[in-house]
Amino acid sequence: MFNQARTIECKDARRLVEAGAQLIDVRSSQEYAQGALPGSRNLPLQALHAGDHQLCDQTPVIVYCASGMRSSQAVNVLIASGYRDVHDLGTWRRFENCD
Repeated sequence: MFNQARTIECKDARRLVEAGAQLIDVRSSQEYAQGALPGSRNLPLQALHAGDHQLCDQTPVIVYCASGMRSSQAVNVLIASGYRDVHDLGTWRRFENCD
């Protein structure tokens, strides 16, 4: 289920990243290797489902993927795991093309 309330606008995401937010790419490692946002970490959605979060729960988290489907799922997984400051950027192209 898509969580509209957790969707973040590109400019807000950039501001949070500049302030130290964790930028997480939830695509597969193969997709990540083909190109990703600078400063992002790859934590595939499957790893999140397996409980392999490796994230600081005191720092905002921004997740993204190719289309927005996996990032929406990742938000829900992280919230269910106790993370509170989680945002869905959707597709990584939004951030890349933000002015």
